[in-house]
Amino acid sequence: MKIYIGSDHGGFQLKTHVIKYLKELGLDIEDCGCHTDEFSYDYPDVASITCDQFLKDENEKKFGILICGTGVGISMSANRNRGIRCALCNDMFTARMTRLHNNANFLAMGGRVLGTGLAEEIVKTFIHTGFSGEQRHVMRIAKI
Repeated sequence: MKIYIGSDHGGFQLKTHVIKYLKELGLDIEDCGCHTDEFSYDYPDVASITCDQFLKDENEKKFGILICGTGVGISMSANRNRGIRCALCNDMFTARMTRLHNNANFLAMGGRVLGTGLAEEIVKTFIHTGFSGEQRHVMRIAKI
């Protein structure tokens, strides 16, 4: 499984921790930036770069993770890209349900909202939960 991950300066510290955690799980990681929190980096830019890299990859087993200060701006930016279904999650229930019902392919989190332990659990839940495939959910996703 490949994970495309990006953050702005507000999410940089959490992104660094999540990358370490994902590598411990043995996953293939592509860090799409930013690479420091020493200066301001705009979340729409990193969302665009991360989504572009994700969409170019024809591999079926992939996810994206985006992190900004709250997760709100970066998730809104990601969802402007056709084929991206990004969900902002602050708990495991939301992470599980967005995979089961919405077949989300991107997870957004807030670096100034979540602690590292909770972020790890959210990521683990998101990447290990499959889409239910129920027709009612397939039909709703097709309307997006």
